[in-house]
Parts: sequence; C-alpha cells; structure tokens
Amino acid sequence: MRPHSDPKKTGPRLTAMCKPLGAAMLAAGCLLAPVAHANTDTLSDLLDGSGSAGLGFMVRAEQSPYVGGGVRYDLMPLYLYEGERLFLHASRVGVKVFKDEAQRVDLFIDQRFEGFSDDRLPASLAGMAERGSGLDAGVSWRYRQPWGTVKAEFVQDVSGFSRGREVRLGYSHDWRSGRLTLRPSLTVAMRDARLNNYYYGVRPDEATATRPAYAAGSGLNTTLGLYASYALSDGWRLLGGVSRTDLSGKVKDSPIVRKAAQTAVYFGAAYDFGTHKQHWAEESSPTHVKVLYGKSTEDGCHLAKIITLTCASTAKVNSTRIAGVQIGKPFIEQLNGWPLDIVGYVGLLQHDDRGLASNGLQLDAFMKAYYYGFPWSDRVKTRLGLGLGVSLAQRVPYSESSSQAARGRQTSRLLNYLDPSIDVSLGDLVGSRALKNTYLGFGVSHRSGIFGASRLLGNVNGGSNYIYTYLETVL
Repeated sequence: MRPHSDPKKTGPRLTAMCKPLGAAMLAAGCLLAPVAHANTDTLSDLLDGSGSAGLGFMVRAEQSPYVGGGVRYDLMPLYLYEGERLFLHASRVGVKVFKDEAQRVDLFIDQRFEGFSDDRLPASLAGMAERGSGLDAGVSWRYRQPWGTVKAEFVQDVSGFSRGREVRLGYSHDWRSGRLTLRPSLTVAMRDARLNNYYYGVRPDEATATRPAYAAGSGLNTTLGLYASYALSDGWRLLGGVSRTDLSGKVKDSPIVRKAAQTAVYFGAAYDFGTHKQHWAEESSPTHVKVLYGKSTEDGCHLAKIITLTCASTAKVNSTRIAGVQIGKPFIEQLNGWPLDIVGYVGLLQHDDRGLASNGLQLDAFMKAYYYGFPWSDRVKTRLGLGLGVSLAQRVPYSESSSQAARGRQTSRLLNYLDPSIDVSLGDLVGSRALKNTYLGFGVSHRSGIFGASRLLGNVNGGSNYIYTYLETVL
C-alpha cells in the first residue's frame, strides 16, 4: 500500500464516495466526461431530449502526465440520463438551474480524473504520498449560437484532497453531415496553486537526491479536442474523440512531470432509449413493483457459474442477507416488434450482515431487458431478464469487504450492477387472470468493479453476489 496524503482518508477510495447524489438522481444513465484536465462537458447533448436515458461504454487511453507513467487505459460504463431538471453525464451529475434554446446554467458534482494510478506506480513517484482523484462541486454556463458554443465553469475541490479551484473557458462548434457529428473544441483552464501543487508538486518530506522539493504554483492549461458521434440507427451511437492537453510551464518543470503534452483517445458506443417511446413519461404508463429477499453466495461462486447453474448454493459460513424493493417504468415495449421490453428501475436494498459488520442500505439504478418469446409463453409467460446499471452502498457489504481483504484488494461503495433473472406469470400458473401480470422468479444481485478496469469504480477487481427470490407485479 502506498502512503496516503491524509491518514484520515484511509477508508473507501474517493471514487467510492463520489456519487451519493448522482445515484439518487438516476432513473438510468450516464455520458462521457471526455477530458481529464479540462472538462467542459463537451458531449452533453448526446441524448435526444428531456426524458432520454441510455446505456453504453467508453474506452479511454491516456498518456500519464508523470515521468515513466506510460499509457493509462480506462473503461467507463456509460449510464445516460437527461431529465427536465436533473442530468447524469458519466462522472458528472447535476441540476439544470436555467435552460432555454440559447443558454443553460448547471450546478453539478464531478469526478476529477487526475492523480496517481491505482494499479501501477512509476519509479518517479515511489515513496510519495498518494494523490487521490478529487471530487469537484461547480457551476457552469453555456451559450449556444449558430457560430458555435461558448462555455464557462468554476469548480472547487470538495473532497478534502487538493482543496484547489479551477476556472475553465471553452469554445466548440458542431459540424453535421448526415449521421456524423464532429465537435472540435478549445478549452483554457486557469488552475490555482493548491490544485497544481497537490497533483504535480513534491513536498519537502517526499524529496530525494533525484527528486527535489517543488511547488508548481498556479498556471494555465490548454486543451484541444475533436469529438465525434455517428448514428448507426435510431438508438445506437458510436462515440469517439481525441484530445491534447498542454500543461502550464511551471507544471512541466516539476521533476515528476513529463515535458510533452498529454494525449488521450476515446472510443465507445451508446444506446439511446429515449429515441423511441417515452412510456415512463405517460400518465397511463404502468409501474413495476418488485419485492425480493436473498442470501449471499459462497466466495468463488461468481456470476458466470451461477447463471450456468454450476454453482447455485448460498453461503453456509458467514452468510448474509438482502431484502429490498425495486420500482420500474417501461421505456420500450416490444423493441422493433420483438418480444423484448426495456424497463428502467430504481431499487433500495437493506443489507443484513448478521453481526459480521454494520448493516447498510444499497441504492441501485439500472435498465433491464426482458425477453419473453419462448414457444410456451402463450400458456405460461416466461421472462428472461438482464439488468445493467450502477450500485451505491451506504457501507461496503461484508461479503465484499471480507473477500477483498483476503485477496489484498481495495473496495468501493460505487460499483457496476448486474441483475439477471428468470420468472413466470403467477396468473398463468394458477389460472387467475387477475394475477396475469404478477411474476414469481429468481435473480442475482451482482456488484462488481468490471475486473479493475474502471477508474470511475475505484479500479476494484471483485464484488458480491446474492441469489434472491422475488415477486413482481405490474400496476
């Protein structure tokens, strides 16, 4: 373990803390935060309007600013949501204070993708206290005209890491040709001394014969970017981009910083559910109500084994429990005429760790696809479901903390969420028309960090599984 910049922060990683507000705002969703140092939310208009939601992924390759840091790779799950007042854009969640055709003002909280790598520390940083990824609170203003879009942001670190401030000014212009949209952009970021000293300075107690103490001071970073979106269909979008950030001269003079500009490349895809029918916004839209109860699985009984029925037993030693409720609204019914529905859920679970650790709540937000085109479904309707989203735990559950501690791995309160399930119509089973839309089934509540590949999820490699039974009715 590397020493931390503050002994009081040796609990969950900042990325695990950074989304309590964001998860509460989710109905599903997220978007790309394309530039690590100069984020002016350049792809904030990916979705097709208020009420849209979607899912996707983004792979990012970025040159580390640190000497010997090499290229850092990151997988960003994209959970997209654009509401009338609330929004979630990848690492950023916020409230639209004002919006019209020309202007928009937002208040937001945003993850900062700076700091030392979680999984690989170059020799130039050996012995230095960790520089954690910060959490910024900020306000942004956007002014859009045919000649382009002007943006301004002010952010303040609220995580207690750098305590630094930054002012960003940006300009971008959209160029459209058929299904392709290109967005070149220029961003200038004015950073104060606290921010630069934290990420690029060397403290006196960290100095060595080859790494003198250094204070980077305030400075100006400049970022050029080109971002693209290509509409493959009404819902599917390909996303890509490239950016190049030139750090201020004083930062480049730091003994731990590379002299060259920092280049990043992005590629991904997303599906916009809001392009279709916004059933959830209709007054007559049905509501899915699901209650569940489950038990933890044995350590090593991972999701692939469970869904292939090679491991379906719950833990016999140190077994823990979950109980909860999920509320859902349909986004798409019979996608493209197929027997396939898409439902957005928000769920609240209670962890009963049975004295092994403190109990806690878990908030889940996800989109779930249901397939019901089986040959026997006209007699007994059977649904095979798969949910994908995010999960925020009040406390890291015992089943995760104990498993990760045994492997010497870190934990995170914020993780990816999967919810595979299978159920049948209770009305069809007992011959009751009144229970036709009530389902009895089994599912798996799965939290994971996507094999440590996502910095947004704390680079966690591991998670937990609970096998649960449930009853769901459509009102």
